[in-house]
Amino acid sequence: MTCVKKKAEAKGFTSKPSTSCCPAGKLRGFTTRIIGDIPAATSEDVDIAVKAARKALKRNGGKDWATASGAHRAKYLRAIAAKITEKKPELAKLEAIDNGKPLDEAAWDIDDVAGCFEYNADLAEALDAKQNAPIDLPMDTFKCHVIREPIGVVGLITPWNYPMLMATWKIAPALAAGCAAILKPSELASVTCLELGEICREVGLPPGILNILTGLGPEAGAPLASHPDVDKIAFTGSSATGSKIMTAAAQNVKPVTLELGGKSPIVVFDDVDIDKAVEWTLFGCFWTNGQICSATSRLIVHESIAKEFLEKLVKWAKNIKISDPLEEGCRLGPVVSGGQYEKILKFVETAKSEGATISFGGKRPEHLKTGFFIEPTIISDVTTSMQIWREEVFGPVLCVKSFKTEEEAIELANDTHYGLGSAVISNDLDRCDRVTRAFEAGIVWVNCSQPCFSQAPWGGKKRSGFGRELGEWGLENYLSVKQVTRYISDDAWVVGLDCNRLNLLKWEFNEI
Repeated sequence: MTCVKKKAEAKGFTSKPSTSCCPAGKLRGFTTRIIGDIPAATSEDVDIAVKAARKALKRNGGKDWATASGAHRAKYLRAIAAKITEKKPELAKLEAIDNGKPLDEAAWDIDDVAGCFEYNADLAEALDAKQNAPIDLPMDTFKCHVIREPIGVVGLITPWNYPMLMATWKIAPALAAGCAAILKPSELASVTCLELGEICREVGLPPGILNILTGLGPEAGAPLASHPDVDKIAFTGSSATGSKIMTAAAQNVKPVTLELGGKSPIVVFDDVDIDKAVEWTLFGCFWTNGQICSATSRLIVHESIAKEFLEKLVKWAKNIKISDPLEEGCRLGPVVSGGQYEKILKFVETAKSEGATISFGGKRPEHLKTGFFIEPTIISDVTTSMQIWREEVFGPVLCVKSFKTEEEAIELANDTHYGLGSAVISNDLDRCDRVTRAFEAGIVWVNCSQPCFSQAPWGGKKRSGFGRELGEWGLENYLSVKQVTRYISDDAWVVGLDCNRLNLLKWEFNEI
């Protein structure tokens, strides 16, 4: 992990982290050693970044970026993607060290980062053809068209579970739309976001278009959310913090996009290949060390196969390799911080005290004496009133409950304040379609869990937030639509008035 230290340098891009040590810093999850420090931005730094972004949008009358063609901006996005691909080994290693996820997963994330920039470059080019799109009107004396404009300066606040990727989900469409962005990544894992800033500098992105401020939420994130000259906030993180951001943004009536927490269900029916379903269930919950907002962490399995299913879950979970994330074959690394480690263990203890059964895990692996490691945890005999059923753990913890009927399965799946992801596994595709339509969630996976593509919309409902990222919907987050209507007739514009009455009105106005 990195340590938050010293004042940020908000000059278009924040400086790279140094390697000096700070006793109060966050520790690397595997070695519990500090790997470096990062700048700690203040509200003054936020002001500097906002001014830099505003200046960048207005430079050369906006022609450098905001009003340039989408094709012009696409060249930069593709250059960024190419540089990320070139530096993939270095970036993946930094992500694994800073975040704790297995190196293989970090490498896949970097591939997705490059792919997201490439995809948004395509969207930027396609935007040119959509400009000045005509609108059909019921009167032939008028013509109307729409202009799509960048919304302006956007504040982007991102989490630590996918540090570079979650930042890219926001940065790439914001830049494609012509916005200037200010990124505040999580203080728990910021290193690759700073590297992204350096990459943008290397490819010649105009100064001030992307500004990166590392630091703590109250000192950097809150001033960014409430800043009067920031036109929009996009946030990914907890529901509690999302509520605070909404409150801050409301003071200036600025739009927000929120991708918040989840307690997603995976419903498994009795007509499945149990081995395949077990594999998807484990992947859906323990991927990214279980630290993923869309984790399908509530298994709802048909009672006729529940016993066999649970036995195989435990058997396979025992074989998951837990190790240094840089070690070949690692499938579960340390969680991100000591605080997160203690929080997860407390969830497990509360489940035990409420009467649930820890079928496997819930503690430190015996072969790892140090580090923030937790075994993949499977909790059975769960009731719907238990904390483990209702609250997001954000760790490698799966709770299990059985059902009898399709109607009961749907009711259990929707028994949550959240509505981000959901999954159904069944060989009956008609049933899958019924369940898909009944799920109260923004994302449904059928016979799988957790696939994510840049082309498909991502987002939730209820306390999982609102708005969509990725796909064309992600770009629309950062665009403002302007209506332009022109009167094209040579006739005088008179509605409901004869000429004598019109002359009388003109005379009255002149008298006034």
